[in-house]
Amino acid sequence: MAGEIWIVGGVAAAGALASPIGGALALWRQPTSLFMSLALGFAAGVLLATIGLEMMPKALELGSVPIAAGGFAAGMGAVYGLDLWTHRGRMAGPKADQCGDVRRFHSGHPSRASDAAVLAGGTSAEELIEGLSIGIGAAIDSRIGIMIALAIVIDNVAEALSIGTLMRSEESDATKHRRRILGWTGLIGLSLLVSTLAGWFLLRDMPKPALGFLFAAGAGGMFYLTVSQLVPDAEERHYQQSAALAAAAGFVLIFVLSNLVGGE
Repeated sequence: MAGEIWIVGGVAAAGALASPIGGALALWRQPTSLFMSLALGFAAGVLLATIGLEMMPKALELGSVPIAAGGFAAGMGAVYGLDLWTHRGRMAGPKADQCGDVRRFHSGHPSRASDAAVLAGGTSAEELIEGLSIGIGAAIDSRIGIMIALAIVIDNVAEALSIGTLMRSEESDATKHRRRILGWTGLIGLSLLVSTLAGWFLLRDMPKPALGFLFAAGAGGMFYLTVSQLVPDAEERHYQQSAALAAAAGFVLIFVLSNLVGGE
């Protein structure tokens, strides 16, 4: 038990520190668009591989196909609902036929916060799901908890860089944007730390089907975050398809690690 506590505490601390570190890097030097494309694309590939190769198979093993699919849908729906609430129920891409209508709607009904605050606040909420996934994963199998934590560390550094870049562009006062960046990335890290420990201490003794559902819900939330934010942001900045190449590298990394660490 003592050894498990150290493992969970270590992976929780690593994930929590990743966001402030990314924020500090954004303050130290403005990242180039190519670097951001590579970082975000790599994080997307890592998360997609972790979801597909580790989390969903384990959720299926703990429960059943309906439980795993239902959990995935519930987790994705929860994060999607948060996105809709933030944008007052109206979202559309720049090339969508509905884009004009959505822009006219938001001219009179703006989003509930600035773009940077929306991104940072949404990420803080999503960290609760990701932290629970680490905690539950560690309770099921320490190897899985570590794999998920590795994926989220990479993701958190990339997202914190993106948040830092956006906040720097919104606020010209160096003192103010420094305070905002470190404050938001610190909150994101704290959310992950608390939810990881809560997942491990409070949910570890739940029946296996319930754990499978919650684990799949975490995968669903992470999937929505990846395909709705990381991938589009990476592609916006890509050069010579750098985002796609980085995503492939991240996916292969987790594939190799999953098989090496799991090959007992």
